[in-house]
Amino acid sequence: MSIRGRIIAPLLARRSLSSTVNPRLYLQNSQNNDSTHPKLEVDLSRKVADFRSDTVTAPTDEMFERDDVFQEDSSVRHLEEYMAELTGHQNALFCSSGTLTNQLSLSTHLTNPPHSVVCDARSHVYMWEAGGISYHSRASVSPVIARNGIHITVDEIKNSLIETDIHTAATRVVSLENTLSGMILPLQDIQAIYNMARSRGLAMHLDGARLWNASQATGISLKEYGKHFDSMSLCLSKGVGAPIGSVIVGSHALIERARYLRKMFGGGWRQAGFMAAAAKYCIDTIVPTMNDTHALTKYMSESLVSLGVQLQVPVHTNMILMDIAPLGITVETLSPFLLAKNIKMSGAGTESRLVLHYQIDKEAVDTFIQVIKEAVANKQELKKVQAT
Repeated sequence: MSIRGRIIAPLLARRSLSSTVNPRLYLQNSQNNDSTHPKLEVDLSRKVADFRSDTVTAPTDEMFERDDVFQEDSSVRHLEEYMAELTGHQNALFCSSGTLTNQLSLSTHLTNPPHSVVCDARSHVYMWEAGGISYHSRASVSPVIARNGIHITVDEIKNSLIETDIHTAATRVVSLENTLSGMILPLQDIQAIYNMARSRGLAMHLDGARLWNASQATGISLKEYGKHFDSMSLCLSKGVGAPIGSVIVGSHALIERARYLRKMFGGGWRQAGFMAAAAKYCIDTIVPTMNDTHALTKYMSESLVSLGVQLQVPVHTNMILMDIAPLGITVETLSPFLLAKNIKMSGAGTESRLVLHYQIDKEAVDTFIQVIKEAVANKQELKKVQAT
């Protein structure tokens, strides 16, 4: 069968817009890895354009122009002091990953089981952290479905709270995520949830892995967001572009406890200064470019829609969740032809999550669109080829 013929695959069932969890959008299918296609001719004159996640950015020389366990590293201390001031909290702790900073934060709040956490059903702390809440904190989770398809609301959370009773694991923490699938949780909703939580004595945690994107898109400062949370996890290796790292911010007591737990989990750094210095460089130089990335994401989404692609959620920042079923092609058949142009994507079936970052440029987006456009233009011919 010809290359054109192989592009067309059986039309898979379309998934309607909903707020239910779809794991395939997150997992990075091995079909999209160049090691899976050793005979594929890749145009190496093109720079790599990796749409799988904003965690895939490559370190640059400019990021790298002592011992943190003993708190002797001035670069780490400077980053932690800077982050505490930036978010309006007393203290901060530099760690290796967003999963670690989320789990450390939640563990500092969840000290006396039985207890539970309420969160969005699509949230990273619930879906993608290896069951860490139950394993590390011995807590159950009450996942909430967002009926509006974008974010959970105070009423939805209130209806999911578990009261203290001899039969229950009472809710102790409300965990929010901003952004989630690239979508912004409005500040007024955060304020309403915060007021409700405070009236019930519940702790507030934020998975702010991409809070920088929300802040840049809305103009709301991290300090304003920070007023509503007892702990926040802020990732440095996603849109910020640092090689590694994430930061917890909170009170002195919370950070002291989190530092102890970090050591117990085996997460203490030794010579971490160069990583902290790289992260601070990225905050200063890459974060201000996020709105350019958001604009490019909007341009890409509008171009995809014009070709017939279905968006599964609104595009607010740097993510596109798309369904290409209306085009009659699948991710598995499309990705090798993108890869030939040094473009990587993730997904399965007809659904994909595209994540843009500062190392994705308009040329890469236009090339991506062109590959799909050629498939659409030849769709009828390709169907005939497949049928023979």
